[in-house]
Amino acid sequence: MIRLGKIQKLEVIRKIQIGVYLNSPKDKDDDDILLPKSQVPEGTEVGDKIEVFVYRDSEDRMISTIRKPLLTVGEMAVLKVVEITNIGVFLDWGLEKDLFLPFKEQVGDIKKDGEYLVALYIDKSDRLSATMNVYNLLSSESPYKENDRTKGIIISINKDLGAFVAVDNKYQGLIPNKELYGNHAEGEIVEVRVKRAREDGKLELSLRQEAYNEIDGDSQKIMDKLNLKGGKLPFNDKSDPELIKTEFSMSKAAFKRAVGRLLKEGAIKITEEGIERSW
Repeated sequence: MIRLGKIQKLEVIRKIQIGVYLNSPKDKDDDDILLPKSQVPEGTEVGDKIEVFVYRDSEDRMISTIRKPLLTVGEMAVLKVVEITNIGVFLDWGLEKDLFLPFKEQVGDIKKDGEYLVALYIDKSDRLSATMNVYNLLSSESPYKENDRTKGIIISINKDLGAFVAVDNKYQGLIPNKELYGNHAEGEIVEVRVKRAREDGKLELSLRQEAYNEIDGDSQKIMDKLNLKGGKLPFNDKSDPELIKTEFSMSKAAFKRAVGRLLKEGAIKITEEGIERSW
């Protein structure tokens, strides 16, 4: 049978002035569909088989193309927003007709020219549409192990849990709130470290490096802040963790490690008001 949203080989049933009509070589119960003349390979004859992608044109008719879209039904790809309208968003997926992303299938704030990970599905009206609700389509069988580094795209942010990430656009991952520093948004590409590969196959991620590798970087952050603030900062090991996170984009534990390193090197000293540069 002819499969909407799939690449398949169909047989040329007849030739007409505007192109050729195709059908399934094994099951011809479906209506013939058109392959426009501009896309018919030279020398094509009745009985030949042509690999095409089947979709619906602007008048909602089944049609075929030899062009390959960036994704087919059940697949995922990062697509660019080409138009935002009052009925939804349209994405460039490599075909003449742009792909529709309904409002109900959107996640977060969608921007013109933004790029977002979506999946292709057939809606209740038998039309091809995109969805950003892809987390359950991602695989939990990744090849990664603890402390591996990779990239992913943020697909949704939950204020109670953290940022859900499509690692390599195909594996399930989560950056817990305690590992999520700075401002982030859906569609953002992030570099992450695998903190833990859970038994269920999902990845627990971090935006931070290993603790022992971060000390130098965190120490530098503190020194940069000290230089900007005239050599003094009102922070110490009794400071509120949230204030430390807001000011330095690091946990209180990381702050204490970095301060300890700076003290050991003689770069700072502790005062009643906080910390102070030694020179």
